[in-house]
Amino acid sequence: MLHDELWKAGIECYVLAPTKIKRSEKDKKDKTDKKDCKRLLELLRGHFLAGNELPTVGVPTLEQRDDRELTRCRLDVAGELQRVKTKIKALLKRCDEHKPDGMKRSQWLKDLASGKLKRLRNGAQATLESLERRAEALKKEIDTLNLKIEELSQEQRHQESVKQLTKMQGVGILSAMVFLAEMGSVGRFRNRRQVAAYVGVIPSCNESGQREDRKGHITRQGSSHLRRVLCQCVWTRIRTDREEIKVYDRLKAKNPKKKKIAVVALMRRLAIKMWHTAVAAKTA
Repeated sequence: MLHDELWKAGIECYVLAPTKIKRSEKDKKDKTDKKDCKRLLELLRGHFLAGNELPTVGVPTLEQRDDRELTRCRLDVAGELQRVKTKIKALLKRCDEHKPDGMKRSQWLKDLASGKLKRLRNGAQATLESLERRAEALKKEIDTLNLKIEELSQEQRHQESVKQLTKMQGVGILSAMVFLAEMGSVGRFRNRRQVAAYVGVIPSCNESGQREDRKGHITRQGSSHLRRVLCQCVWTRIRTDREEIKVYDRLKAKNPKKKKIAVVALMRRLAIKMWHTAVAAKTA
């Protein structure tokens, strides 16, 4: 990584967040590498000569980056498996095939792909067989990666945090490890607002002077992998946790047509709870 190499060479280096560099609408449409370099140079001049704050981002350690490689790989493989399953459903729909009553779906697909059930034409059968092979290979890869993540969770630096996080309803080893890997050093956050902002589940704001405060969509800054996992955890908690169901129903009642707002609110709530739990486990 260039940042590490520059520091080793004795050169002071900062990683800036492009989304936090202020630009006018005209600048956004008139963008070249030369103009970007000039804008970065102006930011550095303002920082060293006037003390202006730089929009820097925290650089994770080598261990944290290595943890992210594993957890993100696991999530990517799961995404690939979901795409393959979607292709299988689309193929069956195009062929107007439906699972017979009293037959397991896995066995039905296996028989269709192998030709035991002679209902598909040659092209469709070969395609289904290929998709089934890919799905099985991806499932085996997921099992292998799950074992690797479980081994990682038992390392001393993660063991206590994972133990406490998995006590929460809807949070498993994978969710806990994704949270820890994507958040990095949990102690660097001073309050819940910083946690929510880092996760990207705070509303965007558009106000100036006497203009009314207008809240927009969430910023979606930070890790999309973490938001995806938080969303999955929230839906599990909604289905299994009575207290979470009550909170969800209360939030949903405020705006019945926009249920996603309630889900995002619960994602923020869960992220903050997990942060408190992880910090407590680190200091224990």
